[in-house]
Amino acid sequence: MNKPLAYAAFAVGIVASSSVMAADRTITLAVKNMDCAACPSIVKGSLEAVPGVAKVAVSFKDKTATVIYDDAKADVNQLTTATTKAGYPSSPKG
Repeated sequence: MNKPLAYAAFAVGIVASSSVMAADRTITLAVKNMDCAACPSIVKGSLEAVPGVAKVAVSFKDKTATVIYDDAKADVNQLTTATTKAGYPSSPKG
């Protein structure tokens, strides 16, 4: 096998393996500024707009958002940035 073809095959293997290693993750965010019953729908919409987010559940009572997302397409920083830009700063609940 010639070198360019071998390099191409290697590169395809690496890209494919990172896709296989991607996984759905679940995180619960503590969300600030949720003061009214309409706030959870805004928070939910901001999180659902992030590419890679599969499901969002927002609790007005607990002031949290639980997000299931594909970690190959999104990360925690993108999620917290989305809520912050919508007026609801958030951070991972720990």
